[in-house]
Parts: sequence; structure tokens; C-alpha cells
Amino acid sequence: MNDPVATATHSGVLEEVERRVLWLSTAIVHHANRVRPNPSGLKVGGHQASSASIASIMTALWFRHLGPQDRVSVKPHASPVLHAINYLLGELDERYLTTLREFGGLQSYPSRTKDPDPVDYSTGSVGIGATAPIWGAVARRYVEGAPAGRQYSLVGDAELDEGAVWEAILDPGVAELGEIVWIVDLNRQSLDRVVPYLAAHRLKGMFAAAGWQVLTLKYGRLLTELFDRPGGEDLRARIDAMPNPEYQRLLRCDAAELRDRLPGGSEPVARLIAELDDATLLAALRNLGGHDFGTLAEAFDAIDDTRPTVIFAYTVKGHGLPSEGHPQNHSSLLTADQIAELAPRLGADPDAPWARFDEGSQAARLCAETAARLRRTPTAPQAPPPVPDDIGRTPKGTATTQAALGRLLLDLTREAPDAAARVVTVSPDVSSSTNLGGWVNKAGVWSTSERRDWFADDGETILHWREGPAGQHIELGIAETNLVGLLGELGATWSRWNRPLLPIGVLYDPFVARALEPWSFGIYAGGQSILIGTPSGVTLAPEGGAHQSIVTPSIGVEQPGCVAYEPAFVLDTEWTLLASMARLGRPGGGSAYLRLSTRPVDQTLADVPADPAARERRRRQVIAGAYPLRRSARPAVTIAAMGALVPEALAAADRLEQAGVGADVVCVTSPGLLFQALRSRQGQEDGPNWILDQAFPASRATPLVTVLDGHPHTLAFLAGVNNVPCTTLGVTTFGQSGSIEDVHRHHGIDTDSIIRAALDLHS
Repeated sequence: MNDPVATATHSGVLEEVERRVLWLSTAIVHHANRVRPNPSGLKVGGHQASSASIASIMTALWFRHLGPQDRVSVKPHASPVLHAINYLLGELDERYLTTLREFGGLQSYPSRTKDPDPVDYSTGSVGIGATAPIWGAVARRYVEGAPAGRQYSLVGDAELDEGAVWEAILDPGVAELGEIVWIVDLNRQSLDRVVPYLAAHRLKGMFAAAGWQVLTLKYGRLLTELFDRPGGEDLRARIDAMPNPEYQRLLRCDAAELRDRLPGGSEPVARLIAELDDATLLAALRNLGGHDFGTLAEAFDAIDDTRPTVIFAYTVKGHGLPSEGHPQNHSSLLTADQIAELAPRLGADPDAPWARFDEGSQAARLCAETAARLRRTPTAPQAPPPVPDDIGRTPKGTATTQAALGRLLLDLTREAPDAAARVVTVSPDVSSSTNLGGWVNKAGVWSTSERRDWFADDGETILHWREGPAGQHIELGIAETNLVGLLGELGATWSRWNRPLLPIGVLYDPFVARALEPWSFGIYAGGQSILIGTPSGVTLAPEGGAHQSIVTPSIGVEQPGCVAYEPAFVLDTEWTLLASMARLGRPGGGSAYLRLSTRPVDQTLADVPADPAARERRRRQVIAGAYPLRRSARPAVTIAAMGALVPEALAAADRLEQAGVGADVVCVTSPGLLFQALRSRQGQEDGPNWILDQAFPASRATPLVTVLDGHPHTLAFLAGVNNVPCTTLGVTTFGQSGSIEDVHRHHGIDTDSIIRAALDLHS
């Protein structure tokens, strides 16, 4: 747009739209807190000042620069701005504007699955929403083979304190993703205060060192023009040198006080501002790059699509509001009088707060044109390929559940090639140590371009690292947050791009807790994936106390949207993994967590039925959460065991039988599913509960011993199935190195401990 008149006109219309966006976002929060009845008196909340600081940036981005292929992650506290823009574009019904943080209404933070209007990325968990577009870019390249549209992150400057941000930025592969654009809302305020020294130059250097293009928008055109006048260089030096709190204090001054404070003893600055009228002086101080449409346009036009870009846009928190620049404005709310005064200044009517632009006006035409430009062409959803229920093999000999993972992935390439083609595995530099080596050799490693394998001709190399766009394994650095962030986005391709994948992430089980929060947020945002933790528990023995996991078995009881399994045998592993894969990439599907072990177990202990109908019955029980593994003729006690401790449970049952105490043994594969079945039986939730009658029939109700390589509370609820006396065995303290026998004895989960617990209950 080279015509100066046309450019000025367009900027004037943008400014009109910006004022309406600012008004609507402010009014949405105001109505939720000051107008809507609130019988409980509980704080509703919302962030008028945080929305105001980014209103200019979002207006420029949506109404001038975005394309239909672009996707945007909006900082959590700016959700009212997103809803205001969607409303002006016709993507949100007016009735929702009064429902912020109301049940069934607009969510507190942007939610891809819960909000009624278009939201590209769920945000709210600091650092996770910001980095999601990075992994979204990888996922999109994986399914489409090339970048298609930019991936924007609108980030608050305080969010850069989050370590997850830097873990993602520093991953070597990210530097190749030119479609990534971050815009940092540099308002220099956190929740409690003005940040004294932001050290923006250090942040810029860190991005640049990671291979990013760095653009800085500090001053707008009005200030830049003043810098060119006599005394302008002194004015620039004065503003550049002042600490953030002093600058913020100046924003609270009227013109007279500003003329006294701003020069800071500089005569050239005093003479320069003496030439300005009050309105120009006040506007100049607020004319930062993040609020200047011309400066923003130049930055967007300068983006280098060959590498990631970060734009540091200086802004004022609360820009345009009475709370502008106040150090405690983060959660402050305008009063009714302030709202009444603000409305006419922003071209709004407080008695008709939700009015759109008059039909036929330039602003209305811009909204209509923008809506048409951003309209996305719907594509037909694809169903994921069928996954077999059972490969049909009955394992013999001694094997581990961890090794079963790699074996099954290879089996899929032969037995179900269509499903295998949709599998993508992710790991943080632990492929070989988690038995993924064979799969990696078969499927190859994904990268944006072909890379030479310099060890291809080395006969002693076992793991072949063939990298290229056709690979199906993605390996990140040792950063679990990155892994599950990518896992969440790979698990969302079915709904985001209508290209379902079967993503499986593998990491050491001790680090699952570290990764749980971002993985959980990915599930909340609609991602469907499988997370596998291996090796697990104190059964690691010689590895010692540092590499142990105690709390992970209960994750499946507590994590929404996730089914968790801890199989004891290879066949149980295959069945549960296949069932988990069958739930991926579809409406109503969900995620899964499998906890696997490196302990070798005699597979004949599984006693797999030979009859096909009985085998299928066993499979259904395994998938539902438990199955009877040993039935005594005269049961006096029941042992419910999970995972690697099933051999101890069976050995204890044998010795109890020899002592005249009959013992049933139930193999638990999913405590979470059993807990859901119990709640269903109690009428607390809907769902099947038949598995309780098959695994723990009332006719065989006896005192119960539960045992697992994890915290004993995980299975404690099983006592409530038949309301029987119960002793729970498990791990409650940090472990230490030693043999399995020594370590199990130390924690009281060995065969002798199970026998003692059973006899105590029986006596």
C-alpha cells in the first residue's frame, strides 16, 4: 500500500478497530465482574490491563497480516482480546460476550476444546501454550511434508522466565523452522510489580544465539520523529537509560508533571518537549513500537521465513485505560465510573456495549474483508487405520515388558502396515536403552531434510541413524517437556489438520512426573497420544534410588483423558498397547500411559488360555483392568498384584497353599479403569463395571493383599470392591542399589512380605 493517503486511511481504520477491540475486551471482563450477578461473592477475575497491552499487536496481526493457513497461540491473559476479535469477525455469537468465566461460557484462558469460538492453541499453563506452535510446526511438517502457514506465539515478557520456553528454543531442530514467529509483549510488568531491569538485550542475545532472527520494536513513529529534532538524541538517551519503574511512573503523570520529570536535568530535552502541546507530549511518551501500526507492519514485512523469528514489541500495560502503567494493574478492574468515561473515548456506547460497526462503514468493511480472508476451507476428516486387537502370538521363555514394545512395533509393520505407517515415536535420546533400536532401524529418523549417515558403512554399528522426511522416529534432546509438547501436537493432527497419527512417546519412567504437567495440558487441548515410561520402579535394583519411580502408578487413577496400564507380561503389553493405539486420532478417543519394566519374567506364568474364546475373554479382561490369574479351590485370601511383582504374588500363593491357606491371585493391569468401574457401580459415573464381577466376584470375597512396585495407595481402593479387610504393600521410601531380592525385601514387597501380610489377615 504505497499511496500515502490510502496508507493513512487504512491506519485510521485500523485504529478505529483497535479502539473497538480494546473496548470489547475491557467490557467483557467488566460485565463478568461488575454487572453479572455473583451470589457467592467469589472473585471472577480477568485481565483488562494485560489485554490492553497487546490489543494493538493483535489488531494489526488479524486485520492486516494473518492468512488462513496461519495459526496463533494467544497469551493466556489476552483471551478477551481474542474473543473480541472473533466477535467482530462474526465467529462468536453476542450471547457469549457476557459469559466470561461462567459455566458453559468463555473460558478463563483460550481453550481449543472448550471455547465456543475458534482458538488455535490452548494456553494458560505458563510456557506450555507459548511453545505449542513450535511443536505444532513440527507436527504439520510431519503430516504435510512442508511448512504451510506461519505459527505465531503471542507471549508475555514475564513468560520468558519459564524454563520450558528455553528448553524449546534451544532444541537444535527448532532453528530450521522458519514458519515460527514469536511476538513478545514487552510491557515490563509482572503480576506484582514493574520489573526493575528486564535485561532485554540479554534475552535478544539468547534468541540470536539459538539461530533466531531478532527484531526489536521499541519506539513508534511519533517518538522516532521527535528523536530527529534538536534535543532528540538526548531524549532518546534519557528514555533508554531510565529504569523501567521510572518510565512507568511517568505514565501516571499529567502533562505539567511530565514536563518537570521527563528532562531529568537535561536542558535539550526540556527545550524539545516545551515545543509540544500537552496532547502530543502525552501521546509521545506512550508511542512505543508495540502500539504503532506502521512500526508493526514494517516488522511483519521483515520476517525471514528461513529461520524462526522473535519480535520484541515494547508496550504499555493497560495502554489506553485509566489503569495504564500502574504497577499493580495486573488484575485490577475499572470502576463503573471509569467504564462510563472510557466508552465515548473509544467510540462505544456503555448502554449498548456489544454493538458492532455500522453497516457500510469502513471499519465494518475491514471486518468483513478480514473474515473472508481468514476463512478456512474445511477438509474432510480422515479415520485412523484399523489396529488389530491381537497379533496372535503367545510368548514363551523369559522376556521383559520393555522389550515387548519394540517387538510389537516391528510386528505392526508386517501385520498391519497401514497402522504402522501412522505410528510416530518420540524419545529424548533413549531410543537404544528403551528397546526402540529395531524400530528406528526399520522406520528411520525424521528430519526436515535428508542427512548423510556417516556410519552406514561401519559394520559394527548396530543402530542405524538414517535421517530424512520419511522417517517415523523423532529424537529430541534430553528435555522431557519438549518431548510431551511435541507428543501433544502430534496427537492433535487428527483434529487440527484432519490427518490422524498414532504418536508414542518413550522416556524413563522416573521422569514421567517431570513431563506430566505439559502432557496433561496437551490432553486438555485435544491431543491424543501414548506415553510409555520405562524402565520403572525400584525393580531397577542396581540402578539405585535416583532412577526409581514411586508415584507414577497412580497417574492413571488421577489423570483425566488418560487410561494407564502396567502390564506384567509380554502379551498383556501387546494387548494394552494395541487397545491404546485404537483409541487415538478419533472423536471420543483419548490418551494412554504404559508403565513398563526391565525385569525378565517367565512368560509361562501368564498361563494364557489356548482356547480362542478363552483367550479373547482374557484379552478383554486385560484391557478392562484386571484378570484372575490363579483361583484356589478354597480361597482364604486374595492377592492383587500389578506389573513386575506378579511373580512374587504367584510364589506367595504357592507357599500359602502348601501351608493350607488358599489364595486367589488377581493380576491388575489398570488401577484407573478398576477405580472407574467401582465408581460406576456406586452410581458416581457412567461406564461398565463388569470387570469387578469377573476379577473380584462377591462369591470369592476374602481378605485382600495388594502389592505393586510403587506407592501402595494406588491399589488401596480395591478393598472397597467387596468391603473386605486389606493390607497394601508397596514402596514409600527412596530406594537404593542392590539385587532385586535385597531391594524388594528392603521395601517389603518380596514374597515373604506378601505371605506375612496374608497370614496376618487370615489369622
